[in-house]
Amino acid sequence: MMDAADLVIAYLEQIGVEYVFGVPGGGIEPLYNALARSARRGGPRPVVARHETGAAFMADGYARETGRIGVCCATSGPGSTNLITGVACAYENEIPLLVISGQPSLHLLGRGAMQESAGSGTGIDTVAMFRSCTRYSALVSHPDQLESQLVSALLSAHRPTPGPVHLSIPLDVQRSPMGYAPAHDLARLLLPPSPVDDAAVQALRAQLERARRVVILIGSGCSEAVDAILDLAETIGAVFVVTPDAKGFVSPHHPLYRGVFGFAGHHSAVAVMNDNHVDLILAAGSCMGEFNSNGWCQSLLNSRLVHIDSCEAHLSRSPMARLHVRGRIRAVFERLLDLMCRDGVRALAAAAARKSAEVLVADSDQRVQDAALIKPHYLMRELGRRCPSDTRFLADTGSSIAWAIHHLDLHDYRPSPGGWLRVTMNFAPMGWAIGGAVGTALANPDAPVVCITGDGSLLMNGQEMTVALTEKLTVVFVILNDAALGMVKHGQRLAGAEQVGVELPPVDFRLLAESMGIPGHVIRTAGDLDGLDLDVILRNPGPTVLDVRIDPEEVPPMGLRLKILGTAK
Repeated sequence: MMDAADLVIAYLEQIGVEYVFGVPGGGIEPLYNALARSARRGGPRPVVARHETGAAFMADGYARETGRIGVCCATSGPGSTNLITGVACAYENEIPLLVISGQPSLHLLGRGAMQESAGSGTGIDTVAMFRSCTRYSALVSHPDQLESQLVSALLSAHRPTPGPVHLSIPLDVQRSPMGYAPAHDLARLLLPPSPVDDAAVQALRAQLERARRVVILIGSGCSEAVDAILDLAETIGAVFVVTPDAKGFVSPHHPLYRGVFGFAGHHSAVAVMNDNHVDLILAAGSCMGEFNSNGWCQSLLNSRLVHIDSCEAHLSRSPMARLHVRGRIRAVFERLLDLMCRDGVRALAAAAARKSAEVLVADSDQRVQDAALIKPHYLMRELGRRCPSDTRFLADTGSSIAWAIHHLDLHDYRPSPGGWLRVTMNFAPMGWAIGGAVGTALANPDAPVVCITGDGSLLMNGQEMTVALTEKLTVVFVILNDAALGMVKHGQRLAGAEQVGVELPPVDFRLLAESMGIPGHVIRTAGDLDGLDLDVILRNPGPTVLDVRIDPEEVPPMGLRLKILGTAK
């Protein structure tokens, strides 16, 4: 015999989920009881966030690191609505999450029960709210529905496009005796399909044979396929660029790498795309949104383009492409490699491409850092140089993401499942990286995690640092402290707009961290940074805060955003 809540946990254990991130409450008490029983026998256990949005961010970070689904939960009413920002972020960034929310018992719905949110004639309808930012959202209105709805939701979280799914489970349904173990082998059902449009791949091979110069754009959907893509680039002598959310998938020192194409990207990547001698551009795993298409740049979106993706919605954004190749991206490139190698096709340009690889990718400010305030680009360079090769960096929305995309380079690249740099595109909420770093560190406690965030983001979601303390996680929170909402401030200045609503109070985040029981350091100069024993900090079984007083006059590389907003002068 098992309760319905136990059945949910049994399915999570079946697919390798270790943690459920959330905040407990009366509407979800049976689920937490099931988690307590599970934890005692070494199964999935709860991780208590300080705010439900933080729980969703943690589940996002866990999913990126493990490749498994992230799970978050909340009680009914405001607990559910607090999840929505984090769930919407996962939806726009195609991160698979299972979101579980509670409800009062079925017989109380529609009677004005405390925190009711089932939309049954009265109150708020959270199931409908979640429909706009999930692949599946449903109320489980009878115990007999639970298993089929749970399996349907988990399958929908992975195919055809990854994303969050939501189940709202009333209190009495959670407590219902089920009397049986899981009936489905979810691990088998979730194996990724490998269909390939062979006719399209054959057409692409013919295009490659005729092409003289090829550029490959690697997007965020290519995490499992990067090695095959780079093999093809080396085989045919193509250079490659990456979208901002795919920078962490590749070595920034690869001889064929030409930088980031998109928000906060590099002139070298734009120059490659604008090269009139390039007659074929392969774009793989890109949704062609604002940030990862360089503002829908015409040098990408034209008849030279071949768009490769597993998602029809992505392909629909490139109607001008010469060719669409739909299928699992790894399978497409493996099939291409097989055809090219079988036919003995080798580009003579490969050696020449490697020879000409001395390209200045980062448009770095080379001014020597003196005793004045820290320059953000200098901070990025030092973090990349001094952190171990297995470090996971997460950069928060705002100036942090711009500085990291453009200037952060890992000195000694080592492939990792979610990439060495993780950012959030599209919906892009501030504070995502703080919770995301906690989820990442829980997923892989052996790898150091560095969260690059701003003072604005920290003041929104900094309470989640205490979860890293509770869980004894090695996370370094690097706070770019300029007493302002930096990107908004610089955007207003560059646009000639009113300077309004951007100032923040000067905060000593070292003292804030120490009040939480977390060690902290204030970094005012390059000397302070050089004197910091980062090796010791990265071995500390717990979080550390670095309050870095950056130069507030340094303008982040944000020109593309201003251009799209129509405010650039």
